[in-house]
Amino acid sequence: MKIHTKTIHLSALALAAVLLAACSGPQVRYGDAKAVETVNANYGSTDLQIIAEAMTRSLLQSKAIAGSKDAPIVTLADVKNKTSEYIDTRVITDKIRTQLTKSGQVRFAVSVSEMQNQTDELKRQNQSGLYKNSTIAKTGNMQGAQYRIEGSIASIVKNTKDIKDVYYVFNLNLINNESGLLEWSDEKEIRKTATR
Repeated sequence: MKIHTKTIHLSALALAAVLLAACSGPQVRYGDAKAVETVNANYGSTDLQIIAEAMTRSLLQSKAIAGSKDAPIVTLADVKNKTSEYIDTRVITDKIRTQLTKSGQVRFAVSVSEMQNQTDELKRQNQSGLYKNSTIAKTGNMQGAQYRIEGSIASIVKNTKDIKDVYYVFNLNLINNESGLLEWSDEKEIRKTATR
């Protein structure tokens, strides 16, 4: 009788341990952020890295940037998403801006999407009466950008019952704000195929 009770007790403990392990949730581990991501054919982290690195390298070699004595001031517009899928294009522009800034060959003026924060800050410093006059950022001293960077991402998607083929093309342009001339343009193409 004691052996049978002991077996039932051990079985109950083992079952509890299994249930506890099952309820503990998914196991999470860190991976290499630069590793090629191939979960599906949709736009992903590897595409972002390929695009940002290719565009940054090409732009830094352009005559407008590489041939400039001083680091030119540029502004960056959000990339237009012309694909049929949701892509956070702000992540693309932020990654390109970060890489260009790290190069030291480009300086950035406030972008259109950031302008409201800039004007709010200037108003706060100049109109609140809370700051010493010698430390206030004065209005009317912002520097205009010599160039603006703008671009788009588009895709063509083809499906069969067994294959999904996605072609992405990313285009970026550098425009002289004063003359309106297109100073540089480049594109990066990516093709991804997924089989079922």
